[in-house]
Amino acid sequence: MFRRAFWFTTGAAAGVWATNKVHSKLRKLQPDSLAAQAADKAVETGHRLRRFALDVRDGMADREEQLHEALGLTETGAARELPPARRTDALAPHHPPTRITRTTGPNRNEDH
Repeated sequence: MFRRAFWFTTGAAAGVWATNKVHSKLRKLQPDSLAAQAADKAVETGHRLRRFALDVRDGMADREEQLHEALGLTETGAARELPPARRTDALAPHHPPTRITRTTGPNRNEDH
C-alpha cells in the first residue's frame, strides 16, 4: 500500500510540475509577453551600444593624448619640429615595367 501511495504522489507532483511548466511557456508566448520581451531586449541593446560608444570615445581620447605626446604638442598648441618628410621616390619602382607587344598571335604567327 505504501508503494502505491508513493508512486501516486510522485505522479501527481510530476503532473503539477509539467502543467506549471507548460503554462509558463504559454504565458511567455502570448503577444503581450513577446512585446515586453522585445522591448526589454531593445532597451538592453541600447544600453550596450551606449557603453560601447563611451568606450570608443575614451579610447579616442587616449589615442589623441598619445599622438599629442608623440608629436610634442603642448596644451597651448605649440608644436616642436616635426621629423623630416619621407622620400616618396622610395615607393616608386626602380626599373620601368617591360611591355611585351605582340603584333600577331602568341607565337608571333598568324592565328587565322
